[in-house]
Amino acid sequence: MKEQSKGSALFRLILILAATVAFCILGVNNMRNIKLGLDLDGGVSITYQAAEANPSAVDMADTIYKLQKRAENYSNEATVYQEGSNRINIDIPGVSDANTILQELGKPGSLQFVTFAYDESGNVTGVGDVVIEGADVQTAGVAKRDGKAGEQDSYEVGLTLTAEGAKKFADATTANVGKQIAIIYDDEIVSAPVVNEPITGGNCSITGNFDYDTAFNLASTIRLGALKLELTELRSNVVGARLGQQAISTSLRAGLIGFGIVILIMLFVYRVAGLAASVALSMYVGLILILLDAFEITLTLPGIAGIILSIGMAVDANVIIFTRIKEELGLQRSVGEAIHAGFNKALSAIVDGNVTTIIAAAVLYFRGSGTVRGFAQTLALGIILSMVTALFITRWLLNAFYALGADTPNLYGTKQPVEKPVNFVGKSRMFYGLSLAVIILGFVLMGVSKASTGDILNYGLDFKGGTSTNVTFNEDLTLDEISASVVPVVVEATGDMSPQVQKVAGTNEVLIRTTSLDTDGRLKLNQALVDAFGVDQELITAENISGSVSAEMKRDAVVAVVIATILMLLYIWFRFKNIYFASSAVLALVHDVLVTLTFYALCKWSVGSTFIACMLTIVGYSINATIVIFDRIREDMKLYANREREEIVNLAITETLTRSLFTSLTTFVMVFCLFIFGVSSIREFALPLMVGIIAGGYSSVCVTGPLWNLMNGKKDARVAAAAAEEKKQKKNKK
Repeated sequence: MKEQSKGSALFRLILILAATVAFCILGVNNMRNIKLGLDLDGGVSITYQAAEANPSAVDMADTIYKLQKRAENYSNEATVYQEGSNRINIDIPGVSDANTILQELGKPGSLQFVTFAYDESGNVTGVGDVVIEGADVQTAGVAKRDGKAGEQDSYEVGLTLTAEGAKKFADATTANVGKQIAIIYDDEIVSAPVVNEPITGGNCSITGNFDYDTAFNLASTIRLGALKLELTELRSNVVGARLGQQAISTSLRAGLIGFGIVILIMLFVYRVAGLAASVALSMYVGLILILLDAFEITLTLPGIAGIILSIGMAVDANVIIFTRIKEELGLQRSVGEAIHAGFNKALSAIVDGNVTTIIAAAVLYFRGSGTVRGFAQTLALGIILSMVTALFITRWLLNAFYALGADTPNLYGTKQPVEKPVNFVGKSRMFYGLSLAVIILGFVLMGVSKASTGDILNYGLDFKGGTSTNVTFNEDLTLDEISASVVPVVVEATGDMSPQVQKVAGTNEVLIRTTSLDTDGRLKLNQALVDAFGVDQELITAENISGSVSAEMKRDAVVAVVIATILMLLYIWFRFKNIYFASSAVLALVHDVLVTLTFYALCKWSVGSTFIACMLTIVGYSINATIVIFDRIREDMKLYANREREEIVNLAITETLTRSLFTSLTTFVMVFCLFIFGVSSIREFALPLMVGIIAGGYSSVCVTGPLWNLMNGKKDARVAAAAAEEKKQKKNKK
């Protein structure tokens, strides 16, 4: 029986190792098929010009937002921004034929209001005549309807039609009272309201059982149906990557070095278990490369950084399991019993932590836009894969190693039971004071920045816009040559430490985007380019451009984060049966974001498109770390029901302290390698993340547990006071 068990274990081990090698080879080969963003692979850049010479800012913003939504059909990483007073530029990565998308982007949307066709029995047989089209809709918005007594308020979608649209709609609604008129966008029915009465004034309302989000989505879809402005193509170019091959190679080298260091740490601390985790993590890397291609996720440089970061975070589930195994061995259990118990006891923390993060990713994908959606895809993919590899692959490997003779506790390491917990609750005032001091400093610094510069933070090109300079060089420079020779000249002339450069394919033209330059600044840059490269000054043109992160995209990101936070709060409340677990976890998220903002203000870090991804990563990391500690508090409350709550909190934090330190260390190592070996744009992403990782580790260990204890203490005090008052009243009645 033992020999058969060994044979089965050996077969399983060989099978897993072979699969890991195969996945890694296939993943590396698939890297050439992965869609890359404009910063890595280039794409198409299209510039439209409005027929109207001086369109209003509202019309330009509305048109930009609609084009952004359309461009996202090609890639989540597409960017749309204003150039000059009446031009709109669209950059779409991963495509090379501008002609295939020009008509689709610039034409009025395929929004139609149609009647239904009926048979003799009154059954719907299909859609009938087109009543009005998207161009006939002037505005669409959300209005609140006050509910009657005892009823909840509801929302409706209000439409205002053009004069021509109003006439056509009046005729159609008069002829179709009591029947439905379907609203079809891109061949899909998005709503089919019933006509209650003829609508002759050009204004109508779509009512129903709408909450705000449902009404907002319908109104947005209708608005997307027609562009505010008539657009004509001004120019279209195939553009090269913004960053050279060096950026990719340095990022990959940073990932390999960081991965190697993480493997060494795991082997040193957890020995045989660390070896199992190393194999599982290698499989994780291969699988994520395969699935990036399978799901056609557009990968940008921040995306590469996010994946490398997710490798560090994937270690977390393994560390939780291995810490539990070491604890069981410290209680003198056999290796087999320790492995079984370790996985079972770690399951709830792993599942709860990952589910909350997946909830956030899902909301960010469906409610966010642009880079937020791309980040959400990568995040969800990484979380699911890390959970699968930790709970299944690592477990199968450990059982195989055990069956093959790795049954000595020393091969796994042991952790002695906690005899004297660290008094984290007792030091809570010090922790709160330190956190408040850092956060208040951040608000002061942002106030000073607002007073001196007009902005609370150092907003970069993506947020604030800037100047786009088109330069025709005397020779065809490669992007690496541009990065090595042109960029330093631009930095010195403009003072912008992070200019964006892009080559127009098939020409000697280079697009240089910097922060806003006044007339003197443009002249200084032009002269520097002439002096350094002998370019013809007559062939240098410049235009002001808007930020690629529009107000609508910022709003979408904020709304998505708020909804995600609420859903995470509800999930934690449901799982832990205590609202204070949820509220203290959310406060920890706010703490980590505000601490990171303080360093943005203190160090004058540029706030660009990676800022959103950075903050979202910090939120996901923080909630994971917090839930592990809460899970142990919940467990210890059942095991030590006779102990004081403060003692249980201190014990739980101390028991999970090793896990917290090692997870923070491994994640920090991955990001630190990006900072050391990456290009400047990667460093801008890595530096705030390092601060966020430290803040997240600190808040989960030093803030959330004591905060939960404080909230429960206030609740107990209120309950005791109420009980005493009730007792007093009963006594007075007697």
